[in-house]
Amino acid sequence: MKRMTWTAATLALAGTLLAALPVAAQNYPNRTIKFIVPFAAGSATDALARIVGEHASKTLGQTIIVENMAGANGVIAAQNVARAEPDGHTVLITTNTTHGANQSLMKSVPYDAITSFEPVTKLGTITLALIANPSVPAKSVQELIAHAKKNPGKLTFGWGSSSSRVAGEMLNTLGGIDIADVPYRSNPQAITDLLGGQISLVFADLSTTLPQVQAGKAPGLAVSTAKRSPLASDLPTMAEAGVPGYDLAAWFAAFVPANTPKPVVDKLHGSLVTAVNDKATQEKLLKAGIEPETSSPEELKAFVGSEIKKWADIVKAAGIQPQ
Repeated sequence: MKRMTWTAATLALAGTLLAALPVAAQNYPNRTIKFIVPFAAGSATDALARIVGEHASKTLGQTIIVENMAGANGVIAAQNVARAEPDGHTVLITTNTTHGANQSLMKSVPYDAITSFEPVTKLGTITLALIANPSVPAKSVQELIAHAKKNPGKLTFGWGSSSSRVAGEMLNTLGGIDIADVPYRSNPQAITDLLGGQISLVFADLSTTLPQVQAGKAPGLAVSTAKRSPLASDLPTMAEAGVPGYDLAAWFAAFVPANTPKPVVDKLHGSLVTAVNDKATQEKLLKAGIEPETSSPEELKAFVGSEIKKWADIVKAAGIQPQ
């Protein structure tokens, strides 16, 4: 009798705990999921969201739509997700811009990169490349630096993300030159103006720069990382090209609003990790210039903390004043 009573009590307690969970946690997902991207269509983040979302929608059994909210250095998108219902149906697919660099590039950020969100998983990393308008009289980074020194302030570089901005400013600082920056809502818009001759240079992810190089529309000068990218092995690193100490890479990750129930986070995490580890998905990501990578929510939280410090050091070294 005691054993039966204990079993009944245990079952009753389990039932009570289950009932205490939000309905969304028990039935997640029960409607369309939105992937909020802080950059325009055609950006690397947009490409990743669509590639991963295509697979994850099958695993989760619900449609996933990608909504682009470009502008304000990703703040619009990040705020939107931070304020959304914490039920796992609104997911921020973002980068080090909103969860690493903004904290040093801006005097005030209207969200907390750690406490305003629940981390889900890392999704990948990407190398940046420096490309030029064909009218720029330089076939190498060394020639570019020499030309810029003779013509201070006359060259311009466009940027549509924190990574692309910092990359350009690092070139200014480490190269001892003065290239004026021109902000855009997203990198694809900067690429359009580069091809149109409105700006001289763009330092952006391989997803948006490499196609222009391969099509012969814009010469590629170098990549941002310490090692050459296997996706653009013919492009030298900035260090190889004559700028010692240059090393910069961008990353992607998924977040949901703070207080999203753990069962929801866990289920979303599982679906995203499964998607990124899928061979076909990985091939698509690599083709888009993105190197797949995943993590646990706990690892991502610790990573964001370290990245905020890392980007603070990079921004300071680049001489960028918060705005």
